[in-house]
Amino acid sequence: MFRERVRRVIQPPAQENIDKLEKVVKEGNYYGAQQMYKSTSARYASAERYSDALNVLQSGACLQLDKAQITCGAELSLLFAETLAKSKVPYDEDTLDRVKKIFKKFPRLSVPQHLELADDDDLQKLSEAIAAAKTRVEGCSSFLKAAIKWSAEFGAHRYGSPELHDMLADYMYSESPEVDIGKVSFHFVRGKNPKKFASALVNFMGKCYPGEDDLAIVRAILMYLSMGNLRDANKLMDEVKMEVELKNLNFPSSELTQYVNYLLLMLQRDALPLFNMLRQTYKSSIDRESMFNELLDDIAEKFYGVRRRNPLEGIGDFFKMMGGD
Repeated sequence: MFRERVRRVIQPPAQENIDKLEKVVKEGNYYGAQQMYKSTSARYASAERYSDALNVLQSGACLQLDKAQITCGAELSLLFAETLAKSKVPYDEDTLDRVKKIFKKFPRLSVPQHLELADDDDLQKLSEAIAAAKTRVEGCSSFLKAAIKWSAEFGAHRYGSPELHDMLADYMYSESPEVDIGKVSFHFVRGKNPKKFASALVNFMGKCYPGEDDLAIVRAILMYLSMGNLRDANKLMDEVKMEVELKNLNFPSSELTQYVNYLLLMLQRDALPLFNMLRQTYKSSIDRESMFNELLDDIAEKFYGVRRRNPLEGIGDFFKMMGGD
């Protein structure tokens, strides 16, 4: 006990270490500074001086990211989020602001355009840019997913902070060289910005393969509904139709979009027989994506109290989406 007290006393104030480490970074010794940030924060954490550990990690993450040291900055960002959970910091606006400050340091860089792909130098530039973009997205995603997990455990919404989900969805969509719209949608539907989600979907419609546009829209609507969120499902559909019209585009017309339009109307009534009838009528369209039947089972449970045969079904998708990039 006495030794532990001495160990706590001899730890210097965090600001002394922060100032010292900042000089190391400014001298260009990024890797050396990284090891010192980790060891210093670990010492504070082992002494249960979690506030000091968090201050060191936040300072290091922001400084490394400012210096375009993405791997170092992302690692310290992840440690910051994990320390929030380890120290059981309650979710509140002040701590959320700290997460946001780190997030804003992650760069947003466009992949080079108008390159001559027959030129070896241009191909090399493109390859390097894509690799760098993947590193940024993976690093930022790991950080924000850990922060979402912390927020869900210590006071935010059961799915985690909606603001953090929106931040992650937006970054994944805008920075990923190859967008996985399903994973982006997973986070947008747990956020609170259907308007931005609609813009992402309409933008995706102009880039996706033929036949993927209606799948993306229907998937998004069903995801909202599977969480019992009829309001935002309707808002998203309205926003998509409005933006498509403003941009003089065509809204995807298919049996699948027809089905989901009927579904949105029907869920405003207690009409389980009609729900089942529509599901059977449009079965071939629904079967275009295996995930849709899982989501419809969730919708039947949320709106009509129909119990799933296996209550653990669907949980795997949640962890799969949270764990993958």
